[in-house]
Amino acid sequence: MPVKVELGDIAKMKKAHPCGSDRWEIVRTGMDIGLKCLGCGRRVLVPRPKFEKALKMLETKKESPQ
Repeated sequence: MPVKVELGDIAKMKKAHPCGSDRWEIVRTGMDIGLKCLGCGRRVLVPRPKFEKALKMLETKKESPQ
């Protein structure tokens, strides 16, 4: 079953990015997942199966009370 991801969620990956950060913001969803590195701002597009295999933990975005 696919992992439920939403725009703005923070994904912690198993391997760190070369900049040293292992936290990524979800910027696109679908068959490919768009990620933005929170360390250096680099954007990458990863196929969903590869993303789900590399995912360590998913932090959901905080909903602001309105």
